[in-house]
Amino acid sequence: MSVRTRFAPSPTGYLHVGGARTALFNWLFARNLGGTFILRVEDTDEARNTDEAKQAIFDGMAWLGLDWDEGPGKGGDYGPYFQSERKSIYDTWFQKLVDAGRVYEDGGAWRFRFERKPVTMNDLVCGEVTIDYRDESNTPDMVVKRSDGSYVFHFVNVVDDLEMKITHVIRGEDHLMNTPKHLQLIEAFGGTAPQYAHIPLILNPDGSKMSKRDAGAAVGDYPRQGFLPGAVVNFIALLGWSSKTDEEIFTMDQLVARFSLENVNRAPARFDFEKCKWVNQQHLIPMTVEDFVAAAKPFVEATGLPVPENFGAVAAAVKDKVRLLEEVPAAVDFLLCDAFTYDPETVEKVRGNASAKELLASLAAAFNAIPEWSADAAKSTLGDVAKSAGAKPGQLMFPLRVALSGRAHGPDLGDILNLLGKERCTARVMKFVVILQPCSGGL
Repeated sequence: MSVRTRFAPSPTGYLHVGGARTALFNWLFARNLGGTFILRVEDTDEARNTDEAKQAIFDGMAWLGLDWDEGPGKGGDYGPYFQSERKSIYDTWFQKLVDAGRVYEDGGAWRFRFERKPVTMNDLVCGEVTIDYRDESNTPDMVVKRSDGSYVFHFVNVVDDLEMKITHVIRGEDHLMNTPKHLQLIEAFGGTAPQYAHIPLILNPDGSKMSKRDAGAAVGDYPRQGFLPGAVVNFIALLGWSSKTDEEIFTMDQLVARFSLENVNRAPARFDFEKCKWVNQQHLIPMTVEDFVAAAKPFVEATGLPVPENFGAVAAAVKDKVRLLEEVPAAVDFLLCDAFTYDPETVEKVRGNASAKELLASLAAAFNAIPEWSADAAKSTLGDVAKSAGAKPGQLMFPLRVALSGRAHGPDLGDILNLLGKERCTARVMKFVVILQPCSGGL
């Protein structure tokens, strides 16, 4: 039988990064082995389920590129794929337990009668795990049908896995202790159990359990912050899985080719949002300039900054400098308009250079005299000005950068000179000379 995996989220909130990782591991496993990936929605909790949460799951998975072969919007031979539409199926399977004498009524609810024996499972990640059901005080018979007629998670989960012919259940380690219960149910049904793989929990850097309020928890936040879907997939894959090499940056196709459950770690994964940003930068760098410009433009437009005809060249100048697309506006604002702010600490650093003001004043006059402007011509002029003052060109480059951008770091100085042009460069240097005056006022 070909591999069949599933992701079965409950639509009670946004798609959490932990759920996304579960979906990803199931998707990668199925794609690696040429199998089928199923999306099944566990929406029986009417009080907590919302259409917005359901859509957030679909949108999050679509953005990540985790397409499903069977499920909502796709159909399939084992639907419906919403648990809320499967009650008649559950009734049929429940009757099998009634007929077999494996359930009994207890205060209006129905309990499943465990066989009082040790149950051993061989988990593909955690190894052999045994739960001893001989002590009823530790393992009381579990409710499978509530007094209101609704079925509990353990029952519907098992029925759906059997009905949909799931071969591998890859889920969070927090479900590990549920599996022996599920194995008892499957045995009572006379079914064949899927293979189970329980993946490690995701913890914060300090070792605490990741909550819904922690940075990076909501998949829906990533597009708004300027992450690339491929980068987020890459980062999430590294939360509990390793290629067993020094490589950390992978395309989706590379992840599919290399993924295996054997390389899933046993220890909990630590979520590092700064590393996630670094991974995103590694995915931005190889992008074509055209793709980067197209991706960055909406973020600049959203801030109200002007988008000139040469915006492509402006964005290209910071392509290898930013980690997130949302950082682009702040990285290029001084190139798009002349009303930008100067970093006070950086200005004070220039003030500490006693010769900076005089050198910049001379440079402004020299810039204004350049007949045909180019970055090379400007840099050559800078060298001449520095030499005539008995200084080194490097002593003038930092003050010039601050004069042109208001900051200590940013695009290559040559790019800045080219993009601003002669008039704007000259005007900015002259303005900065005034700012450096002892009583020039605020910035």
